[in-house]
Amino acid sequence: MNIRPYRYIERRKSRKIKVGNVFVGGDSPITVQTMTNTLTTDINATMKQIEESVEAGADIIRISCPDKESTFSLRELVKLSPIPIIADIHFHYLRAIEAADAGAACLRINPGNIGNKDKVKEVINAAKKNGASIRIGVNAGSLEKKILEKYGEPTPEALVESALNHIQILRDHDFHEYKISVKASDVFLAVAAYTQLADIVDCPLHIGITEAGSLRSGTVKSAIGLGNLLWAGIGDTIRVSLSAEPAEEIRVGYEMLKSLGLRRRGVTVISCPSCARQQFDVIKTVQEVEERLQHITDSITVSIIGCIVNGPGEAKQTDIGITGGGKGNHQIYVNGITDHIIRNQNVADYIVNFVQNKILQRKKNLA
Repeated sequence: MNIRPYRYIERRKSRKIKVGNVFVGGDSPITVQTMTNTLTTDINATMKQIEESVEAGADIIRISCPDKESTFSLRELVKLSPIPIIADIHFHYLRAIEAADAGAACLRINPGNIGNKDKVKEVINAAKKNGASIRIGVNAGSLEKKILEKYGEPTPEALVESALNHIQILRDHDFHEYKISVKASDVFLAVAAYTQLADIVDCPLHIGITEAGSLRSGTVKSAIGLGNLLWAGIGDTIRVSLSAEPAEEIRVGYEMLKSLGLRRRGVTVISCPSCARQQFDVIKTVQEVEERLQHITDSITVSIIGCIVNGPGEAKQTDIGITGGGKGNHQIYVNGITDHIIRNQNVADYIVNFVQNKILQRKKNLA
């Protein structure tokens, strides 16, 4: 029994598939992915974004393959990438076949956009031959003409119907290694569509609010949409679609999952908004601590509170805590218990060093 039942999230039961060496769905961790925005033919620039995304925690990465030159470059990128690559294909069935042959772990397609049944069959056969899975990517901005005519505009029912039509195409060819997304930039539309689809299908769901916006506005919009879905147990892999660098999408995705207790990674900072009672510069300290500890992958919680009003209480819930005290004397907590006082020291420097040393000590104890 969960000792805090109000924190428990029962995840939707789904089938488990593989994207390269990464499991998606079932009891697997919710994976976090992003997409490169460089020219795929620029291997150095694309690899730089892949490496930055991996450092931020990416499990999977998607790369656009709009032409033959891109699928040719994909072969080299697959060899170099430490994580599985999803090839993003929109219309030409040959690009999907080339991407599968190049080693893509997954093909992001709309079977209905690929062409006639023979072309779809060729793509599915290429995926089977190369062990690639498929993501059906339904989007409110590119629904089929017949469905738009039927519903008049993108609606949750329209998105779900499109998804089910595409699923049937794969099933007709005895292909079951697929996941699906029904994305929209409208939060209400996306959440309603995913909620409906989750009750109908058993495949893994890739969730996202498409074209969410800039780093700040897109983060807020995605947090509302994805937060609702994740809290309801819906979602097996996520992408936060931001007009920002791919690595930022990964960081935001992890913060969402960490907030809901669905994944643990890196440093989680609990900090006060600061006020006149603060005994050190909280805002500057938090910014510096987060920046300097971005490389940490071990899960650890840190509370940074400027005064004694809420500081001791918050520190009880974290691995390391600091509460601002008068005359430059600040209380340090370890595992929720008062440990020692630091006097007239740079708070950010102290916390960064203390966190790093605690993680090193953990690793020594486990060795």
